Amino acid sequence: MDPLIAETIGYIGGLCTAFCFMPQTLKTIRSKNVQGLSLVSYILYCIGILSWVLYGIYVHSVQMVVFNSISLFFAGYILIMILIYRKKAA
Repeated sequence: MDPLIAETIGYIGGLCTAFCFMPQTLKTIRSKNVQGLSLVSYILYCIGILSWVLYGIYVHSVQMVVFNSISLFFAGYILIMILIYRKKAA
């Protein structure tokens, strides 16, 4: 495969993965409704993404660090909102 095509595919995948939680984050910010969101899933996802960030640092992969950091930001923000809004709803 042409290296430029491979890099392009990698960037497209990274962008899609990094921003896939943005719509859910915006919806949750607006509605403050977290009842349908799984706390355990977001905890596990954030741990997994943090692990990918640390691995990316270890292997010196800028794309891995950048895209997974963006994913961690959005998923982590939702996780924080779950913790805050679930307590208020209880």
